[in-house]
Amino acid sequence: MTIRFLLAATVALTAAGGAPQPSPALVSLPVPAGHLAEFATTPREAWRADDPADSLYRAGREALNRGDYRAAARTFSRIADQYPSSAYAGDALYWEAYAHYSIGETGELRAALRALDAQKSRFPKAATRGDADALAVRVRGALARAGDNAAAQSVAEAATQGQPCTRGNGDDRDDERVAALNALLQMNAEQAMPILKQVLARRDACSANLRDKALFLVSQKRTPETENILLDVVRSDPDPDVKKKAIFWLGQVNTDRAASALESLLSSSSTSEELREQAVFSLMQQDGDRGSKAVRAVAVDESAPASLREKAVFWLGQKRSPENATFLRDLFARLSASKSAANDEVAQKILFSLSQMRGVGNDRWLMEIAADPKYSVGVRKQAIFSAGQAGVSTADLVGLYDKVRDPDVKGQLIWVLSSQNEAAATDKLIDIAKRDPDVQMRKKAIFWLGQSHDPRVKQLLLDIINGG
Repeated sequence: MTIRFLLAATVALTAAGGAPQPSPALVSLPVPAGHLAEFATTPREAWRADDPADSLYRAGREALNRGDYRAAARTFSRIADQYPSSAYAGDALYWEAYAHYSIGETGELRAALRALDAQKSRFPKAATRGDADALAVRVRGALARAGDNAAAQSVAEAATQGQPCTRGNGDDRDDERVAALNALLQMNAEQAMPILKQVLARRDACSANLRDKALFLVSQKRTPETENILLDVVRSDPDPDVKKKAIFWLGQVNTDRAASALESLLSSSSTSEELREQAVFSLMQQDGDRGSKAVRAVAVDESAPASLREKAVFWLGQKRSPENATFLRDLFARLSASKSAANDEVAQKILFSLSQMRGVGNDRWLMEIAADPKYSVGVRKQAIFSAGQAGVSTADLVGLYDKVRDPDVKGQLIWVLSSQNEAAATDKLIDIAKRDPDVQMRKKAIFWLGQSHDPRVKQLLLDIINGG
């Protein structure tokens, strides 16, 4: 499955005088557990030139690095057999095992386990011992996939065994269990799902990290149980972060059942606001318009928390479509007419959201809002900033400056013009600095021109200083 991660830009919203306001907070996105490199895969360089096995170790390392795994396995095997007292002997057994594992054939996988068992019994203090335990679990996972029931049972035990603990009281087998969970990626769904369900059934605080990784694996094993397992975690897991991850993965499981589950979570007032916000994000990852429809319903629901409605507005703006653009514009008109402070906050967020959705006429619409004196100064300033973000032309900004009369709105236009980085914008700022009848506007233009590297500005500032 291709996991779609939405990386939304956080752009400052401006307040009076050009001071930035924070943009809508983004829903945190989980990082998938995936194929973690939980064991060493590259031998370190030789470190004992006077060791009798030094040349063999170098040869084995070179073979491994060029992908000649059979030669590497033979070479590393000779070190432990011929030079058991060598400083390289313990690690050589690990690299022999890794070479066998990299070949991947059933016989080679069993040879890998024999080498790892030999290291464990003969060289318990080898530098690669911790890596060896993780590699052994991965080898057994590969054997389980090939139909080895004993290996499958071993992986299951490694993933699920361990005593419950309390937060702050760590379990020293966590690394091995994480390796076991990663090994489940190699097993078919029929083998893996019962093990994952056992992990997710745990409720001790210290297994939250394991449950998090198990959720990712469940989302990769598409079965009739997938949606139900994820939804059960949302309903019953004691850790809020694990619940949020389950909602995220429901959004990636792009099915009608997953969408229905997310819609139920979003519409339920008994669901925490944090989880409802995550459901908004997940619904917007659904293909088609179904998720957008559910999120639109939240955006217009005046009984919903304002922050939830703002998140709905934000994510609708991140999914470009004529339907979402029309919906947000119409919603802005209704909210602006209501004279409610809460609705006014949501209305201003709509302006920012529309600025993120290019190509559907939002830049022109935002300029119309900015020019209309029936709206508050705050709304018009936000519309100007958003129009700049939406890519409105410098010519349009210049034209609007010459039409408006409110000094706060004109000041906002000066600030947006200063960020355009175009010669035409600098031309207008120079004109304002020289000729605008309002001394405050001239001062604002001079300030922002001082941030410019245009060579004309230096002379302008010298002329002003010298009284020219």
